[in-house]
Amino acid sequence: MSDTPERGTAQSVATHVFTPTDFAALVNQTLEYAYGSTLIVGEVASFKINQGKWVFFDLKDAETSVSCFMSVWSLKYPLEDGMKIVVRGTPKLTKWGKFSVTVTAVKPVGEGSIKKAYEMLKKKLAAEGLFDPAKKRSIPKGLPVIGVISSTNAAGYADFVKILNARWGGMRVIVAHTQVQGMDAPRQMVKALDYFNERGEVMAIAMIRGGGSADDLSCYNDEELVRAVAASKIPVITGVGHEVDESLVDLAADVRASTPSNAAEMLTYDRAAVLDKVKRMEERARSSVKQEIVRAMSDNSGKVRRVGRSLVAKYIEPSLKRSHEQTIQMYNKIQSELKGLENLVAARMKVLAALNPENVLAQGYAILSGKVSPGSVVKITTLKLELEAEIKKVAERK
Repeated sequence: MSDTPERGTAQSVATHVFTPTDFAALVNQTLEYAYGSTLIVGEVASFKINQGKWVFFDLKDAETSVSCFMSVWSLKYPLEDGMKIVVRGTPKLTKWGKFSVTVTAVKPVGEGSIKKAYEMLKKKLAAEGLFDPAKKRSIPKGLPVIGVISSTNAAGYADFVKILNARWGGMRVIVAHTQVQGMDAPRQMVKALDYFNERGEVMAIAMIRGGGSADDLSCYNDEELVRAVAASKIPVITGVGHEVDESLVDLAADVRASTPSNAAEMLTYDRAAVLDKVKRMEERARSSVKQEIVRAMSDNSGKVRRVGRSLVAKYIEPSLKRSHEQTIQMYNKIQSELKGLENLVAARMKVLAALNPENVLAQGYAILSGKVSPGSVVKITTLKLELEAEIKKVAERK
C-alpha cells in the first residue's frame, strides 16, 4: 500500500513533507512576512549577557513568557529583571525548535522602569566621565548660524524660533527635522548630530522639544544618543521639556536650558536691553566729558586754552585745510565747466545770428511770401519796405 495519497482525495491537496530545517525556514518566512516588525510590551525576566556580545531575556505578563534575543550593541538602555519595556522585533523559530523574538530595539516604559534605567545608565556614563563639567564648552550669544535638532511640527520649536526673532533676529537657523519621541527618535537625532558635525557649517547645535510625559521624554536617555552629544565637536545646548525635567542628554550637553524658549534666550542678545545699555553708556560718556571740561575750566583756564589750541591744531585745522582744498578744486571744476558752456553758447549764438531774417535783409535780400503762380499777388519784404506785386510768369530756374 502506497503512502502517497491518491489523486482527487482531500488529503492529497494539503499534505506536504518537510525536513526540520525546511519547516523552520518556512515558518520563519511566514512569521517575517506577517510580523516583520512587531512591538511587544512586557516585564523583563531572566536577563543575562553572554560573552559580552549576546543578550537573552524573557518578556512576560501574568500568563505568558516569550524568549527574546538581541546583540549587546542594539541595547541602548540598561535592563534588569522586573523592568517593564517595549521591544521591537521579529518572531522566529530557532534551529532547536524553540520560539523566540529577535529584538532590534528596546525602550523602558512606565515611570518606575524609566527611572530605573535612567539611574543605571547615569551611573555608568558618569563613571566614564561623560558628564564632567571640565569638558563643557561655553556657547556665546549672537552666533550668526546655528543648527537645530527638533520636530518642526512641535510647539517647542515654534516657541524657540519666535523668541530668536523677537530678541535679536538675523540669525540663520538650519533645522534637522526628526522625531522627538518614540523608538526611532534617538537614531534620527544621532544621524542629525553626525550630519552637523560632518558639514561643520553651524557654530552650535540646539536640541529642543516641549514638555511631555516621562515616556515621551525617555528617548533623550538613549545611550547612543547621549554618547553622540558628549562626542560632538560642535557645542550642544539642550532645551528639553520643562525646568523640572532632566535627561541624560541634558547632562552630556555643553549647556542645558530649562525650556526651548530659555535656550533661545541663552543664544541671543535682547535687542531692547542692548539699545538701552548703549543709550545709558552714551549718556554717561556725555556727562563725563562735560564734567571734565567744567573741571578743567575751573582749575586752569590757561590749560583749557592750550588744550583747545592743541585740539584745533590736531583735528580742526587739518579738517579745514582739507575742506579748503576741496572747495578750491570744486571751484576750479565749476569755472572750467562754465567756460565750456560759455563757448558753446557763443557758437550757437553765431549760428542763430546767421539764420536771423533781419540780418539777411540787411545784406540786400528780400523775402517773398504768398502763392507763387501767374496772376497771384505776393508780398515782398525788404529791410525797409513791404511791396505787393502781381506774378506775370512762373518758370523753373535753369
